[in-house]
Amino acid sequence: MTYDAVVFDNDGVLVDTTEYDVLHEAAWQAFDEAGVDDPDPEHVEEIVVGVTPESLSAVCDAYDLSVEEFWRIRDRTSHEAQREYVHSGGKPLFDDVPTLSDLDLPMGVVSSNQQETVDFLLDHFGVSELFDTAYGRQPTVADLRRKKPDPHFLERALSDLDAEDALYVGDREDDTTAAVNAGIDSAFIRRPDRKYHDLAVQPTYEVDDLHDVRALVR
Repeated sequence: MTYDAVVFDNDGVLVDTTEYDVLHEAAWQAFDEAGVDDPDPEHVEEIVVGVTPESLSAVCDAYDLSVEEFWRIRDRTSHEAQREYVHSGGKPLFDDVPTLSDLDLPMGVVSSNQQETVDFLLDHFGVSELFDTAYGRQPTVADLRRKKPDPHFLERALSDLDAEDALYVGDREDDTTAAVNAGIDSAFIRRPDRKYHDLAVQPTYEVDDLHDVRALVR
């Protein structure tokens, strides 16, 4: 297959993932800043990862919080926690990212993380110039609805890249499903933490690292 662009997920593909405890602490901080002194631990768990507009609304109803305002607080505390984590040596860039530096194809990034976090990571690691476009979420409930497997941001990136036959590289089932929903091929990258991960939706390819991706699209 000849591809006219390649798009990458960020966390778990270009950079390592964030330790759960870091995000969990940021969720507690969000409640504290919202004036909730003693939230139910299950409600804290609800807003760490895998948040949906429906689960967020249910949590906010329990404390009479504005959904939009609380989500802005939660996204900010999550971003700030990730920045601090990176500055302390966490969430490093994978050592195979430089193999993309002379790839003669338009490239983009599409993540379900915050736009502010995506921009920070690409700038911090000095790789932003590798990519022609990069999308994450804005801190709104509308964008929460648009996270993968919704193809919204992936389709925006494909439009930016003027791509018709692109490959999307991800490390989660939602990435593969987003590619299917956008009508493009996918590569599931089996980093060590995904080595034995089972998928209900089959990707076009399974690869071990970005060297394998390069071989697919060069």
